[in-house]
Amino acid sequence: MTEAKAAKKPNSALAKPLQPSNELAAVVGSAPLPRTEVVSKVWEYIKANNLQNPANKREIVADDKLRAIFGGKDKVSMFEMNKHFAQHLS
Repeated sequence: MTEAKAAKKPNSALAKPLQPSNELAAVVGSAPLPRTEVVSKVWEYIKANNLQNPANKREIVADDKLRAIFGGKDKVSMFEMNKHFAQHLS
């Protein structure tokens, strides 16, 4: 039973607000945000701007703002996306 309680405990590292870089702030805003909120806001941006590849929904097609976050890449997988966020949060 103790393992179940430990599993429900929120990960404080994910909940800690982090400061986005200027490039990431162009998409999510300049206020410090937890990683989970950063991911949510980037997905909102992707969907609002129709940046998912229609043939492969797991692929994100970068516009100028996202290209700055994704290290100049024109497209990334949704799994690769979080790796790029780490470089833009402090």
